[in-house]
Amino acid sequence: MTTISQTAGRSLRPASSSGFLSTLVNAAYALFDRLEHRTAVKTLNELDDRALRDIGITRSQIEDAVYGQFKAELTRYL
Repeated sequence: MTTISQTAGRSLRPASSSGFLSTLVNAAYALFDRLEHRTAVKTLNELDDRALRDIGITRSQIEDAVYGQFKAELTRYL
């Protein structure tokens, strides 16, 4: 029990490599996010225009919708 209370506030990573490890982990997350976005764009591009209209976007809005720049209020006028 005393071991848990003594290590509760400390990081489990070694201090000397935490900067490198953190950078490496962040790069891996960025790569996975990029691959996930590319897959989503590819999947949406494979849908026909009717299916895209059913989910509320047009073909020209696919990348904006995937990357989070989509303005939902603009779809009212389509």
